Amino acid sequence: MKYDRITSSNAAVLLVDHQTGLVNGIQDQSVPEFLAALNGLVQTAETYDLPTIITSSAADGPNGPILPLITDRLPDAPIIARPGEINAFDNPDFKSAVENTGRKKLIIAGVSTDVCVAFSALAAIELGYDVHAVIDASGTWNNLVQQTAVARMVQAGVTPTNWVAVAAELQVDWRNPNGEALGRTMGENLPFYGNLIGSFLAAKG
Repeated sequence: MKYDRITSSNAAVLLVDHQTGLVNGIQDQSVPEFLAALNGLVQTAETYDLPTIITSSAADGPNGPILPLITDRLPDAPIIARPGEINAFDNPDFKSAVENTGRKKLIIAGVSTDVCVAFSALAAIELGYDVHAVIDASGTWNNLVQQTAVARMVQAGVTPTNWVAVAAELQVDWRNPNGEALGRTMGENLPFYGNLIGSFLAAKG
């Protein structure tokens, strides 16, 4: 086993089908928990200047448009609108966009975990990428489905993770640049950490 870390110079973020209609089906965690995790991941991508590719599936139908929390914070990130392909890597524009980042480590999240995330992750593994699936910034309709999807991905060599672990691995050391920004992001999206920081500042002041 080799611990080859993700960094701001070797990783890209893929956000797959975080669409307003699809989010309604998330039941493996609460929707507020999911949205907080997704917001944390998006803020992390922004803070560490990670190339980010957004894709949607049949956005003009019931799946709906991409969540505004993504497009508002990452207005310059390309959005690849797939007209029908279920596996994002079956869409040549998406595949090319990923290749054009020049990054070999992919941080993937999406809805649903068992289809949009798993299929993309498996295709990326086959193409030689090192894939990290952000499970808490993804969602599906029950815990059994999530667990099965994670097991399938792990068997193929995908690394399951969460948004805080991604951010901390990118930060490396609190004394590095962006430490303060990461602290704010964690405080905003993790209630316990927000309380912790608030208590610390109150005691300090």
